[in-house]
Amino acid sequence: MNESMPPTDHVTGDPPDEQDRNDSTIEENLKSRSTWLRLLFMILFLALWSISRIVVFSVVVLQFFWVLFSGETNVRLGAFGQSLATYSYDIVMYLTFNTEEHPFPFTDWPGGPPS
Repeated sequence: MNESMPPTDHVTGDPPDEQDRNDSTIEENLKSRSTWLRLLFMILFLALWSISRIVVFSVVVLQFFWVLFSGETNVRLGAFGQSLATYSYDIVMYLTFNTEEHPFPFTDWPGGPPS
């Protein structure tokens, strides 16, 4: 056996024309204005999602004390908590690229369970 020859299962890589297409696709993606704009929106929605988590915590605490002192849930707090949960869901769907629709404030505030 000749030791200077590479093994027969040696893979040399992509053909040059396919590599060129991959490079040009990556270059196009890096120059895509819509991708960079989406990043800005994602940063905005991450900030809003962080704020919404604080508001959810506040609703939880308020609802707990409402039940503690009155014995029943506050319907308005419950409805607000539902819409806040839906808003959080909408943000996460956008952040994870499951939708292209921008959440509130670019759409109406959600009024019920996620659709």
